[in-house]
Amino acid sequence: MIPVSVLVFVMVAWSAVYLTDTILRSSVSHRISYQSWLSSRGLSLSPFHLRWQTTMFNGLFSYCARIRPGALYVWFTSGLVFGVVSMLGSVVLLIRTLQQTITQMTTNNPGAGGQQALQVVVPGVNLPTNQLGYFFLALLLSGIIHELGHAVAALREQVRQLRIFCAGVWHNFVLCVAALLLLFLLPVLLFPVYSTGGGALVIDVVQGSAADGPRGLAVGDLVTSLEDCPIRGVSDWSSCLSHLSHNPQTGYCVPRASLQPSWAHGRPFKRLDGSMDCCSNKSLTDLCFYYSPDQSGGGREYSCLPVRKMVSGSRLCSTDDDCVSDSEHQSSVCVTPSLENQTRFIRVAHPPHTHMLFVGYPPHLQYAVSLTNFVPRFSFLHLDLPVFLETFCKYLLSLSGALAVVNSVPCFALDGQWILNALLEATLASVVSDPQRREMIGFFLLLGGSALLAANVALGLWMVTAR
Repeated sequence: MIPVSVLVFVMVAWSAVYLTDTILRSSVSHRISYQSWLSSRGLSLSPFHLRWQTTMFNGLFSYCARIRPGALYVWFTSGLVFGVVSMLGSVVLLIRTLQQTITQMTTNNPGAGGQQALQVVVPGVNLPTNQLGYFFLALLLSGIIHELGHAVAALREQVRQLRIFCAGVWHNFVLCVAALLLLFLLPVLLFPVYSTGGGALVIDVVQGSAADGPRGLAVGDLVTSLEDCPIRGVSDWSSCLSHLSHNPQTGYCVPRASLQPSWAHGRPFKRLDGSMDCCSNKSLTDLCFYYSPDQSGGGREYSCLPVRKMVSGSRLCSTDDDCVSDSEHQSSVCVTPSLENQTRFIRVAHPPHTHMLFVGYPPHLQYAVSLTNFVPRFSFLHLDLPVFLETFCKYLLSLSGALAVVNSVPCFALDGQWILNALLEATLASVVSDPQRREMIGFFLLLGGSALLAANVALGLWMVTAR
């Protein structure tokens, strides 16, 4: 959640600004000069709303509208086609999203109905507060590009028509494509200064987590494998953890002579979940392992072993047969950690350091460590630069796409209203000659689109905040 101190600061700051504005507007001696100052700068204030209007970019917009008229005609005609298609597509997407939301509500299962393409965003709830900067910067750029499309189209066409109404969502779509291309080309663009494919670089470790500590992970460590699962990037890190989480715990080959009888540390006992433990001294360095006492594989024996000493460099195994090697002069046995359900023992390789040994629920390790695919080639390069570019591109892709979808919906006060009205005038004028009947058709279509969008927002907001 957003810290209360931040909310209090924002409310107090805005209240102070709005109170100052109200006092100056009410002042007999300062009202005229204050209003003149606001008008000269294109500023206007209302509750929780600050508007700035300027003409300084009109020359640039006018110049853009005169560049290659033929190419601009094709460009905005493409936007017209996209706007009409996206209006239909946005309605289908909203209907699908509403069905998914209702399914999740009725089944009380967040995963039911599949992954939603659209989701209500609430800062501090499903949007981390440390990423608000990315969110607002991407939203600002998406809004500017949207209005830039309208402005250039309006200056070129000189009249209100469908190309102008579709220009905003068209430019949001183009911005999505540009962000997507930049995201995919980022490894190529940064290749001279950042390498990829050699592992996942640690950029943050949650303090006090299982990955923290003197023998844990640190910022700048390069993770190359989880057990025998190689790590070439962040996606491998996630897939390897998922694989280890959904598969049985692996075993390790250790010399049979090193096994201590279970009674050396006390009698083995059952945990509440039915699993066995044989390390009664609550040592942080020992772990209970089970193994087969004979080659037949029947029965289990337990042994409490110093885990780092015994398995740090050991081979993985499933049975004792996996531990047989012609080069070994001593008998080895396959021992498996005796852990609670869903708990795993995982060796994390981050050379040149010794393995980090993790015991716990694998998703906890994923949440405790932040990684990046990009490894600096030079020591003076900052670790966070590729992360910033990558995260910003993802937010730009999401928010610009969301603006394109939402503004395409035939809804009152959105671009979809004007797109629908212009489309009906262009297509129904010869079929429905009465203007009032065309307006009535448009009104009911807009009413349906507005209700559909409102239902998605209301139920989506309830799903995010109520759970």
